[in-house]
Amino acid sequence: MQPQPIRVLVVDDSLVMRSLLRMVLASEPAIELVGMAGDGVSALDAIQRHKPQLILLDIEMPRMNGLEVLGELRARHNQAKIIMCSTLTRRGARITIEALAQGATDYVTKPTAQNGAADAVATLTRELLPKIKALFPAQQNHSAHSALPATSDGFHKKDVSIVVIGVSTGGPAALETLLPQLPADFPVPIVIVQHMPQLFTALLAERLNRESSLIVREAAPAMRPEAGTVYIARGDWHLELAKLAFAEGYALHLSQAAPEHYCRPSVDVLFRSAADAYRDSVIGVMLTGMGSDGLEGCKKIHNAGGRILVQDRATSAVWGMPGVVAEAGLAHRILPLPAIAAELMRLCPARTSAFASKG
Repeated sequence: MQPQPIRVLVVDDSLVMRSLLRMVLASEPAIELVGMAGDGVSALDAIQRHKPQLILLDIEMPRMNGLEVLGELRARHNQAKIIMCSTLTRRGARITIEALAQGATDYVTKPTAQNGAADAVATLTRELLPKIKALFPAQQNHSAHSALPATSDGFHKKDVSIVVIGVSTGGPAALETLLPQLPADFPVPIVIVQHMPQLFTALLAERLNRESSLIVREAAPAMRPEAGTVYIARGDWHLELAKLAFAEGYALHLSQAAPEHYCRPSVDVLFRSAADAYRDSVIGVMLTGMGSDGLEGCKKIHNAGGRILVQDRATSAVWGMPGVVAEAGLAHRILPLPAIAAELMRLCPARTSAFASKG
């Protein structure tokens, strides 16, 4: 049986942007454009009428902005997936981070007008269509992956040195669930690659720092990872753990080496360096995201004797990155998002070593 097309509603106050999105969506037979709206109030009426599965939602609109529409939809328990259409400005990035934390599924940046309509359509086609397809996989593989039971294998008795996390689509909301569950005295540093451009990652770190008992920072060169602190990779920069030249231990190293899996920062780059640095005292965590970035890094952590925790399908916005790790047989536990913090605390028991303080 032929799968039903994905029902999409476009909401944007710009006639030009609506026209561009119409052209992009029309190029994909698996998508049906069910309607368009030019402001938030009209959008709510159109959503009620057309019942779209996906809404492409502008941020800045008259009568009711994108954040207000998002809040109203979630208050009504409307479960349509939402991709925010954002500008690459500080204000646009801040509102997008807020929207993602409040339940928007993903975002796409609006193309600049200076290169013409054809270039804008090409950019949107390249960036938007893969995200839509990832959110609505044509064929679901519902084979069950059961979490391995907790065992007395001695792992939790070893000193864990670091937790590394890879995340992409759905990441801000996932991190806003996970990190606030961890205590301020969490005994090891946490280093995160979230696929996001520059500007967005600094704002994400600021938000998570407000919402969490942990200290959350955007990574900077030569920072030495400390317990009770979370470091988020800077957009457009790979993040690695590098051995200090004249002292014991490791520091954060940023580079602009070639992207991996079209990603910079790349989860694989971080995870490989963590395995090289800390061997079997690494815990790798794969959260929601599209694609396969992180698979090779998880293999390296696994082969070095470290542990891999994977978010389950049911709680992932997209079960791409965690799914490929699970399907490769690398996951020691496959857990719903709300259970991952407790497992980290089980594997990283509190110890008396000093940790950084927010105060």
